[in-house]
Amino acid sequence: MNNATVLVIDDSATIRKLVDSHLSQEGYRVVLAPNAEIGLQLVREVVPDLILLDHQLPGTTGLEVCKQIIQFPECAHIPFVVSSSLRKQAYMEYMEIPNVVDSLHKPFQPELLKMMVANALEVGAMIVTAQAGNTAVPEVLGDTGKPALQGEFQFLGLRELIDFLNNGAKSGLLEVETEHDRFGCFLDQGQIQAITSASVSQELVADRLPEALRDLAPLLRFTMNSGFSTHVDGLVELMDKKVLDPRLLRALLRHQSAVLTQSCFRGGLRSFSFYAERPVPALFRKTPLLTSLSALLVDGMLACPADELPVRDTRLGWAKQNVRGQNLDRTGLSPRALQILSAIEQTPASAQQIASGINCDVDETLRTLCGFLMADWIRTQEIVQKRQAIVIEPDVKGALIFRQLLADDASPWTGKVVRDPFGLKLVLKRMQPDVIMLPGELLADLDQTTLPAPVCVIASPDEVIPQAANVTILRRPYAQHDVLSALDKAAAQPRPSSRPAITTTPQSPPASNPARSLADVR
Repeated sequence: MNNATVLVIDDSATIRKLVDSHLSQEGYRVVLAPNAEIGLQLVREVVPDLILLDHQLPGTTGLEVCKQIIQFPECAHIPFVVSSSLRKQAYMEYMEIPNVVDSLHKPFQPELLKMMVANALEVGAMIVTAQAGNTAVPEVLGDTGKPALQGEFQFLGLRELIDFLNNGAKSGLLEVETEHDRFGCFLDQGQIQAITSASVSQELVADRLPEALRDLAPLLRFTMNSGFSTHVDGLVELMDKKVLDPRLLRALLRHQSAVLTQSCFRGGLRSFSFYAERPVPALFRKTPLLTSLSALLVDGMLACPADELPVRDTRLGWAKQNVRGQNLDRTGLSPRALQILSAIEQTPASAQQIASGINCDVDETLRTLCGFLMADWIRTQEIVQKRQAIVIEPDVKGALIFRQLLADDASPWTGKVVRDPFGLKLVLKRMQPDVIMLPGELLADLDQTTLPAPVCVIASPDEVIPQAANVTILRRPYAQHDVLSALDKAAAQPRPSSRPAITTTPQSPPASNPARSLADVR
């Protein structure tokens, strides 16, 4: 209630000035009375939301003034905070007055004053009503009630939980507890509206703010909490009056949510509770994130310090991961992040390889990959240094053996199976093979010096292949272990640049007459 009215009845000009200065900064309307007489007059005119009453007043006491004020019908509900240097002695006199909800001991710090006034405004009316009716005061205010869904993170991941709520278009508050912190995730129809945490240090979020948002860092003390406070209501009013740019505030809240989301995922998850239909605070309704979990995780990694990133290791590969039931909501991802995502394949590649393939900065690529990894969109795997082969095999069964071998992650070989010499020419523009495997009938038109790798000939059982220049031969029919042996043997041969050219003539007629020869491959 940032526009609440507070009546201050105190004969000390210093106290009145201090209270007026600090409470006005908080958005309260402050009305000042230097004595009891003026206070009794003003209270009926303004009917304040709270009265800050001095115990020792000229010619009377705060107790007498309080008794008179609550006799006015329009003032019977007003809560009081009594201030005195006598501490508990003065407060004891007010025990039978139901409207006195707290005491402020002089001298006091401004922060204590603001905290006590905010608390009295929030719970004062409830306490007055309870004490006047001789009923119990609730031990806990804002009780969360029974959660619709709760559990521990033993067999369920946070990404899976949020995917479930997103796919079901659920609305409410998801509270997550980690080893040291507590986080709140407000959802509306399954979409994340805001991430909050009162336990995470504001400095963690403020230190990672981009330069354009640094001036808004003081607002984090209000926005990182639950979103329900008089200060947050004040921000909503400033936006409504066009005093505060909603675009900047939305950017601040997205940054806050991104850093908190990353911190939550890394914090040692313990338990969760989901409270259905819990309303989203007004501030977050006016500045919805319009983004997805994956985008928040990527943003969080882009903002994190360099020492939180994994070491650039060319042996660490990143590859796509297909998980059943996974939500692939890409809302809020930047064009660059989408480009990086599209460059990730089933075969693991290093961050450097992915970055160079799309002409992107390696650091940005690595950070984005880490975000996708936290969202379970990709996986990491040690890259095995594989040798590459290009194969022309017209036999259907043989081609299948090659394809299975070259696609197997455990295989020491990778590569492509093409249909004809023209396909070989196209593939050679993109890769540098260690071995080229060809059917024997193609050797008649082949000048081996034009090829960039040793040749392995795939021959029929009765086909005669000259042994010049140590050409490796793979006989049909063959199994996968025969292929591996032939590839390894061929790879051990000298590269074409150091070998003499040979001309061979098959002893049996060719099975086919390819439209293109290999002479013009390079």
